[in-house]
Amino acid sequence: MASGNEVAEGHVTSRDGTRIGFQRRGSGPGLVLVQGAMATAYNFNDLAEALAPSFTVYTPDRRGRGMSAKPYDKGHEIARDVEDLDALLAETGASRVFGLSSGAMITLEAARTLPRVTRASVYEPPFYAKGISHDGIRQLNAEIEEGRLASALVSALLVAETAPAPLQVLPRPVLRLLASGALLADDRRHGPYARLRDLLPGVRYDFNVVGGMDGKKDTLASIDKPVLLISGTRSPAFLQQSIRTLASILPQAQRVELEGLDHSGSWNASRGGHPQVVAAALRDFFA
Repeated sequence: MASGNEVAEGHVTSRDGTRIGFQRRGSGPGLVLVQGAMATAYNFNDLAEALAPSFTVYTPDRRGRGMSAKPYDKGHEIARDVEDLDALLAETGASRVFGLSSGAMITLEAARTLPRVTRASVYEPPFYAKGISHDGIRQLNAEIEEGRLASALVSALLVAETAPAPLQVLPRPVLRLLASGALLADDRRHGPYARLRDLLPGVRYDFNVVGGMDGKKDTLASIDKPVLLISGTRSPAFLQQSIRTLASILPQAQRVELEGLDHSGSWNASRGGHPQVVAAALRDFFA
């Protein structure tokens, strides 16, 4: 068992044979951190380190990225993501789960369907009051399949409604030029973070999850365990509304709003996150 700052790596095999890689650190009750889009387990390093003195922290790479590389399956559905998580819970004995964004949706569905999950916390799951654009998701998938990654990056930001307000009014050709420049600049960066062009193909899994849960948030009323809902005051309004709606649906919901944090609040500090702040909220809830 890893302890202190030691990090161990392992893997589990999901029900459909997919190999899910993960890192383990710390000691104490098991806690799994489920990542969102455009990131690998490394984006949770700071959060995992902050929680390691209190918990045995597991940071898996979701299928389609990092340690869990897998070509996209057009027949994918959120049940496979839940099975991936269940395989890790079964192997490790962990029962506490935290999820960010699309990973938060997986966490909620796992809390609804898996007895192994005893407590869950989610950071801004993207439920859209008027629904997500399924046409936009289909366009995004086609752009990725055709290798048009700059266009796909634009579509991902627009469909997710997370593009900065000034960008939302620009014509698509201009946005594509900006996205192409961003991809090239990212290619020149060095360090441990995965490249944008390597992460983009896996974003299809994320939009599959979000699209698959579209209009189904009322099913979460059957979750019979405590759920901590976390949001940041600087996040887009629709994400804050999503948290308020879930607070009215979940029978055992608790809610905390973190001042000054945005949608990247649980990420590493070098990616704009405030992991110590999020860790404090999780530590109190999962203790």
